[in-house]
Amino acid sequence: MQQSIQPLVPAPLAYKPQRTRTDLFSALLRASREFGGGKTIVVDGDERALTYKEIIRAAFGLGSALKKGTRKGEAVAIMLPTGVGAVIAFYAVSAFGRVPAMLNFTAGSKNLKAAMKAAKVKRIITAHKFVELGGLETLIEDLSKVAEIIYLEDVRENLSLGNKLTAVAGTLLPGLVAAGPSHKKPAVILFTSGTEGEPKGVVLSHENVMANVEQVRAHIGLGPDTDVLFNPLPMFHCFGLTVGAILPIVAGIKVFFHPSPLQPKEIVRRISEHKPTIMLATDTFISQYARTAEDGDLSSIRLAVCGAERVKDETRAYVRRKFDIEILEGYGATEASPVVAANQWEDNRPGTVGKLMSDMESRLVPVEGMPEGGKLHIRGPNIMLGYLRPSNPGVIEKLIDGWHDTGDIVTVDEDGFIRIMGRVKRFAKIGGEMVSLAVVENCAAAVWPDNMHAAVTLPDPKKGEQVILLTDAPEATREPILSWAKQHGVPEISVPRRVFRVAEIPVLGTGKVDYGAVGIAAERLMND
Repeated sequence: MQQSIQPLVPAPLAYKPQRTRTDLFSALLRASREFGGGKTIVVDGDERALTYKEIIRAAFGLGSALKKGTRKGEAVAIMLPTGVGAVIAFYAVSAFGRVPAMLNFTAGSKNLKAAMKAAKVKRIITAHKFVELGGLETLIEDLSKVAEIIYLEDVRENLSLGNKLTAVAGTLLPGLVAAGPSHKKPAVILFTSGTEGEPKGVVLSHENVMANVEQVRAHIGLGPDTDVLFNPLPMFHCFGLTVGAILPIVAGIKVFFHPSPLQPKEIVRRISEHKPTIMLATDTFISQYARTAEDGDLSSIRLAVCGAERVKDETRAYVRRKFDIEILEGYGATEASPVVAANQWEDNRPGTVGKLMSDMESRLVPVEGMPEGGKLHIRGPNIMLGYLRPSNPGVIEKLIDGWHDTGDIVTVDEDGFIRIMGRVKRFAKIGGEMVSLAVVENCAAAVWPDNMHAAVTLPDPKKGEQVILLTDAPEATREPILSWAKQHGVPEISVPRRVFRVAEIPVLGTGKVDYGAVGIAAERLMND
């Protein structure tokens, strides 16, 4: 079989590649000039608001202090919740040519140490208040054995006269103070979850991130005069960083941050109070917010941009019926900075993840046992420089000819709309047939739409593999799923062999189901 190559897909609005040829801090400076240094652009979870000028001044002062003991190009870790502090720390590190490495504080000590080893991290920036509120003392103590822990409160209290003068000079003459690295150089390092082995570092250049910012702006059509963004997603996740923080700052769109997506009551209250028009979420989170909210609480939201997991039909219908909110489902990968494809307001097709971003190419590689579609490979200006692995610290493993293998099986229709069939690793081979675990979960979701469900595979001595479903639906058994499948023409092979009721489904800090933990739980339950 020949690989099928999809053509470049133009965006409906102007994509401007010339705006991508800059470093991230210079893009911040450009935005300040475009929209005015006095414009309030970010608001923290405690309602503290900062202007462009205040972010720039704080970044220069803090960065001047933080750069001591490091060199240009060195990775400096940031471990903070989504908010103003994380934004300032990010730009402080970036202003002086260091590379922020965003640590997932929910990943556990073992995975974090592996991630730090891959990126050769020697220093972690965090905050006393965050560690205390998050109960992270034990984690910090463990990480302090392999890296220096820097607390933002201590740095601020001990800023020298030189640091303060640098802040003033940088605000007045930023071009003389900022490092201004090439747009082709590393800008940020993010890390894969490590649920399928040791975490890898994903190295994104300044151009990669800026390209995705401009791609998303053109594709979705966000405007500084019409939109306000609400972002509760973590900045250690690429969607939360690029689309939830860098994009609004670059585009002049005021953004309200919230430190955790796991606080539905507080998030609904803040949305009701501040009236944002765009919200970032996942299917899991927006479903929680919609069920928590009263009539009118979310009335200001015109668009919910969802990624990380498939948007269920039930979620889409409920949110539209209750609040008249349109959900734009997209698809991304950290390696793509992260947005690969998305639906659009004027052409939104439920069940798909929309069309490719501007300037991107795709090809489908055939997969044995799959009669349609193929494994998606992508290439474009937003695709990473390469991976960092713990086995070869600090050495970027580059892509061949710029192509990234997403590991996802997809179909692409004649209009260019992409439909995700599932990850290659999210298929079970039963009696020679390929069964999508996503379909298994969809069947359960159709029976119990208000609950979470996760399907995994375990070895089967007769058929190779068997599908096990974990669900938090208290009345769940196999029989209702089997009955629904028969009524809707779904083959019995897509019905799980065993169904286990659990108190809750493990979820990663990004909002995705933690399938590693689900697999361990399923194996334990089968052996009980």
